Amino acid sequence: MAGARLVDVAREVGVHVGTVSRALNPATRSRVNAETAARIIDVARRLGYEVNIAGRALRTQRTQTIGALIPDLTNPLFPRIVRGVEDSLEKAGYTALIASTDNNAQRERRMIAALLSRQVDGFLIASARLEDQALEEIAQDGVPVVVLNRTSANARTSAVIADDPQGIADVMAHLVALGHERIAHVAGPGDTSTGQARLLAFEAALDRYGLKHRSELVVRAEAYSIAAGTRCMRDLFKRGKPFTAVVAGNDLLALGVLDALKENRIPCPERVSVVGFNDIDFAERMSPALTTVRVPTYELGARGAELLLDMIYREREISTVTLPVTLMIRESTAPPPLQGTGLFGL
Repeated sequence: MAGARLVDVAREVGVHVGTVSRALNPATRSRVNAETAARIIDVARRLGYEVNIAGRALRTQRTQTIGALIPDLTNPLFPRIVRGVEDSLEKAGYTALIASTDNNAQRERRMIAALLSRQVDGFLIASARLEDQALEEIAQDGVPVVVLNRTSANARTSAVIADDPQGIADVMAHLVALGHERIAHVAGPGDTSTGQARLLAFEAALDRYGLKHRSELVVRAEAYSIAAGTRCMRDLFKRGKPFTAVVAGNDLLALGVLDALKENRIPCPERVSVVGFNDIDFAERMSPALTTVRVPTYELGARGAELLLDMIYREREISTVTLPVTLMIRESTAPPPLQGTGLFGL
């Protein structure tokens, strides 16, 4: 089995990858039961496992550093996550080496390689995509990884996420209670778990309230950005289909939605209500103040760091922690306009 990975040896022996790593490292072999270590060495030899000279799997000592990958440091969501990470790591004597991937897969791969060359003890990754090859590779190599705010379909990693489905369910319950029936959705990028989960939750809510699925009222953003939100709203306007409310995939998209409404002199919430997701720092200072779902971003970072340290020191099994969210009702939502006074004569 040429090119076998650490995880292949662990699976064959029936032990944790961390145990395999220690058994194959002369400096830490004494920490493994002698019989188990001998069996691991035998299986590794039989499978053709070779120690990765780049140091991706076997390390002789901990460096007390963690690699933290963030998709976009200019996004107001992430500074609070990073602060939670740093505060938790500091208590344990650890330091985070923070890198921004700019939502680029090649850059992410380069950042991971650079951090591995510095022998970080593990990774906190907030830039994961649904199909993330680089993430899958480091997870398979036995490097401790915790994903923050997102998950990956192809990599088995621990994660700390917000309860996205419940957040969207609360949003839709609020809008339906106000009287909205034609609700548009500016969905997040399709290659992110948050974009997918929130879209699926939106569709599930339509079914729950007996509202018609209207594909013309769903538009997918290519990025979580203000500009993408504006482009999506312009697209909705061109389609010429009536709606009285917009559920945006996050607050930056919601801000873009508000900008597009202002471009067209459409008052919010008098003619169109808008809801965001995340509750970034200036959401309540928007005009109008944004109704949105509050995600406990600081706790995401703090719990993620704690979970990662648990994996490093206690070989904790892969797990997912889901944190509760809160709907923050502000000025950007109101009952729909009277018949004949809304968009497109609604």
